[in-house]
Amino acid sequence: MLERGYIQVYTGNGKGKSTAALGLAMRAVGRGLRVCFFQFIKGGGPYGEHLSAEKLSPLLTMVMTGLPGWVNTKDITDDRQAAQEALIRAEAMLLSGEYDLLVLDEIIGAVSFGLVDEEQVLELIAARPEGVELVLTGRNATEKIIEAADLVTEMREVKHYYRSGAPARAGIEM
Repeated sequence: MLERGYIQVYTGNGKGKSTAALGLAMRAVGRGLRVCFFQFIKGGGPYGEHLSAEKLSPLLTMVMTGLPGWVNTKDITDDRQAAQEALIRAEAMLLSGEYDLLVLDEIIGAVSFGLVDEEQVLELIAARPEGVELVLTGRNATEKIIEAADLVTEMREVKHYYRSGAPARAGIEM
């Protein structure tokens, strides 16, 4: 159990937000902390992190809540319902006392897509127990979310091989 937890935000248009949070999760598990890596938006799989989590259980719990595929930006109804249900689950896990570190992966992306309201995220941040480290990831963090955080890191894309048509690769991007 952590004596004091902080709120971390990993944002920006560059690759590495979820990967940084996974690195933090690995470090925490290595020290015997109980971690929940809770994924908004991401559906389908399994991804490499899910396969690793199976090996690190029970210290690392991986929860995937998104619908298969990417967010339907033409009609977000189903994605919003899934995200709202996920938010209820995430709050229960935050308050459960079972975890020292809770990563809300792509929750900021969920706000950007209109699946979760900024105010709901701020309420979740305010509800965080003192001994829980809370990490939020995703592009386009709002000013209010940034203000509520103790640490904010922005990943900035300088160059990316996707631009030349390279596909996502197992073990690297997924």
